[in-house]
Amino acid sequence: MGSKSTKTNTSTTYGNTTTTNPYVTSKTNNSGTTSTFKPGTAFETIYNTVNSKVGSLLDEYLNPSLNSTTNQSKLNAFTNTLNTQTRKNLENNVINPLSNRNMIRSSQATDLYNNLADSNNSAIANYANTLLSESQNNTANMLNNLLSYYLNGYNVISNNQAQSLATSQGNASTSQKSTTSGISTAEIMDLALSAALAAAGKPGGV
Repeated sequence: MGSKSTKTNTSTTYGNTTTTNPYVTSKTNNSGTTSTFKPGTAFETIYNTVNSKVGSLLDEYLNPSLNSTTNQSKLNAFTNTLNTQTRKNLENNVINPLSNRNMIRSSQATDLYNNLADSNNSAIANYANTLLSESQNNTANMLNNLLSYYLNGYNVISNNQAQSLATSQGNASTSQKSTTSGISTAEIMDLALSAALAAAGKPGGV
């Protein structure tokens, strides 16, 4: 005997939801959820900075150099301070007092300045070597800090997105659609009778 089957399909339509916090806007609809940082906020700035700078920082970490902006700034500051302070000390504490007592010749003063320059150059070279040895650790610490801030932004987006999705699911609506397939017993009998009448040469129908 024939039979018909009925299948019911249930579909869910998520409610359109916009969820915001001070840093992120998340929008959910039936196609999914999208989230973006609000322009000008701290996390957007961190996100853009990390994405644009991480390549150069990795290169600086793998290939430490005195030419980096940070190392150049430190080296220049050290050099200027050293030269200024040691020259003042030499003049105020040695050359000027001796000169006032006529106890130093100009050639001796020149020798003192030359010795000071040699001593400072040696100190600057040692400081440069220290900068290079510490540069990799400093860059690694900077990368760790930046990536930590970056992940904080990711967590803010993730939490806001989850909230948006949960709200949308709470506002969802469902609909059902039934479809029927197969053939009933009555339809089979009608087809059989029509076939028998056609074979007997009689007009169809009753």
